[in-house]
Amino acid sequence: MLDLSKVKMVVTDMDGTLLNDWGEVSPVFFRLFNQLKKHNIHFVAASGRQYFSMLDKLYAIKDDITIVAENGGMTKHNGEIISTSTISKNQIDTIIDTLRKTSGAYIVLCGKKNAYIETSDENFIDIFKEYYTQFKQVADLKSITNDKIFKVASYHFENSASHIYPFVKHLEGENLVKISGENWLDISSPSTNKGQAIQKLQKLLNISKDETMAFGDYNNDLEMLEQASFSYAMENACEDVKTTARFHTKSNNDNGVEFILDKLIKSKEVN
Repeated sequence: MLDLSKVKMVVTDMDGTLLNDWGEVSPVFFRLFNQLKKHNIHFVAASGRQYFSMLDKLYAIKDDITIVAENGGMTKHNGEIISTSTISKNQIDTIIDTLRKTSGAYIVLCGKKNAYIETSDENFIDIFKEYYTQFKQVADLKSITNDKIFKVASYHFENSASHIYPFVKHLEGENLVKISGENWLDISSPSTNKGQAIQKLQKLLNISKDETMAFGDYNNDLEMLEQASFSYAMENACEDVKTTARFHTKSNNDNGVEFILDKLIKSKEVN
């Protein structure tokens, strides 16, 4: 039987993992969180989402958790930014030029102060606002020079893997190109991923991989899952995640994270 009692840190992705398909955190999670806290298990939310959007979802517990936002672009712990990873202006301009030529691709510049969009398409903006709560509409994304940019995100209404990725694949190497959801694709610096953010946090808190549990569902979770001995793929996860994770759990709509957290808490109570 799997011994979960040594776990000291739980890391979970948000969309498709902790959140259900309607973007909600289950009340069950908040009840379990109090138990995690009681057993001195540190909780980390790690997402491709904007920091402000993550804060909205987890506001009730914001002072007791670490937030890894923008796929590792910014990590905030105890109210302080402990790491950031940005992308250069030259790279940003090249990415924007490439995406502008990609049919049906909507572009989001993900900054520390705001997210930036240049489209006025209300159908896209309605979807976009679920992930980015603090944003500005601008005439030209290339004109943004007074913000730290963590990544460039792109959305396609049909599918990001087939309608965006083939047109930006050549940017890999100088950039990290990640399909981060069925409709989303993220481009950042090669060193920006959830895994490197978690590694820095583990070092800070003196917590090992063997004491870390992680949950994910998409390719932007792969490096993070590799930083945890107790790595779980959601039932709704893509194949790469299912191959990388050591264990599986129920889907995000069936409280798959909470199902394992309940087992974790019980293992702490026994030991």
